Amino acid sequence: MSQQSQPTSTVLVPELLSFSPHFLLDDTINIANDGVGRAVDAMEDFLNRWAETRLQHVPDWDADKELEQGLVSFQTLLEFHTDIAFDFFEAWSLRNIFALPPDLPLVAPHHARLDLDHQPEKEAELLAEIDELRRKIEIQKHLKRLLARAARTSKRHAKQAQERLGRLSFIQPDQLRALQALANDFSTLYTTISTLPLLDPTNPDVLVPEPGKRQWEIGKAGYLSWARAQLIQGGPLQGSASVDKVSVVTSKDDVAAALHTLERDG
Repeated sequence: MSQQSQPTSTVLVPELLSFSPHFLLDDTINIANDGVGRAVDAMEDFLNRWAETRLQHVPDWDADKELEQGLVSFQTLLEFHTDIAFDFFEAWSLRNIFALPPDLPLVAPHHARLDLDHQPEKEAELLAEIDELRRKIEIQKHLKRLLARAARTSKRHAKQAQERLGRLSFIQPDQLRALQALANDFSTLYTTISTLPLLDPTNPDVLVPEPGKRQWEIGKAGYLSWARAQLIQGGPLQGSASVDKVSVVTSKDDVAAALHTLERDG
């Protein structure tokens, strides 16, 4: 390869190959170093067998020292030449195999059919659109979290409602209808009471009970109110009273006539 052609950026080649050339070269060098280690181990086994045979003929020979020095020298020599050879191989590969000339009209597969000649205004518009889409994605994520939280809350409320329904399951449908009718009666009673005028304590016609006295003992109006209540309830009249023309009352008819007379005279 001519020296005038310079390698392109080291970013383009890994992008096209989907891996870094340095990783491939490092794996190749590691495999070579592993081969050097296996060669040294094989040489050590061979020398040990050879030393055992020689010791049978030369008993005074110091085999351990010479074998250790020889193996260290052999291993150092192999590693030295291996490092030099693969240093050159790595440099040559990066300059030739994994290099592209700058004048090569190369288009990456993921850049094919793309218009890269946009104006700065168009690029700014695209970036703003990307930011808006990111903002919408964040909003959707937030809504998803809120939805999950609401679903958990609804599930908890449904469980509580089911427990309350279980506690009320002893009520039969007939009892429920009776309770519904009772609720309607209470509503009617409340509506009726709400329409009544407020009591005015300054009005002389309003009866204010005195402490220690019964209702028929607080005057004519009190006696009339008590007698009306007794007639409405259908109960017997208790006690005695002497109010103007009323003497002794023995029946409801007499009480009604006496009330009529008292109201007319009053």
